[in-house]
Amino acid sequence: MEDNQLRQRTMVVNLANNSDNKRFDSDYYVEGYATTFEPYVLYRDGNGEPIYEQIDPHAFEGAIMNNVIFQYDHEGRVFARQKNKTLGLEVTPSGLFIYADLGKTEKAKSLYEDIKAGMIDQMSWRFTVAPDGEEYDPATRTIHIRKVREVFDVSAVSIPANNQTSICARSRQIVDDYEKKQKLSLERQKKLRKFKFYQIYKHGGQS
Repeated sequence: MEDNQLRQRTMVVNLANNSDNKRFDSDYYVEGYATTFEPYVLYRDGNGEPIYEQIDPHAFEGAIMNNVIFQYDHEGRVFARQKNKTLGLEVTPSGLFIYADLGKTEKAKSLYEDIKAGMIDQMSWRFTVAPDGEEYDPATRTIHIRKVREVFDVSAVSIPANNQTSICARSRQIVDDYEKKQKLSLERQKKLRKFKFYQIYKHGGQS
């Protein structure tokens, strides 16, 4: 199934600015995880029960992520980007790791100072999922992202997105579709049992 809906996910991370293993030689260096491979609560259903989401460790294999930009709150100015080698992405055993040099413009340096002061400590990323790249496991109430199609941007954020209102319709649809199929299946089974009972009764109690 073709899916071009842009997903946005936010994580509370430590946007470090004092790493001992800098990927860039810069006094304005930051790093952190845009996402990890651990399950997280995506939203809560109408009964208040959690629906989880989990990124598969192999989800980034073959994904398009060669023109990613670093923004603030996913809008406006670009503070770093892959094309000018001020932004790097690395898939590690823990998740999607990003690192950036925020020393190329005065605006980027100002963002660095906000991160350094602890005013901003959260990271968000936007992406699309490949066709048939996700599935829902009812046993764990988890949507598994098996295949990311493209990563568009990573962003330092001031206020995380409210998952209850910002989760894309496609994510909810996966769960809703499964529950509808389950309901239809139960209805069919109920009708089949009635039909069998009628057949037995019609033939004098013989199956």
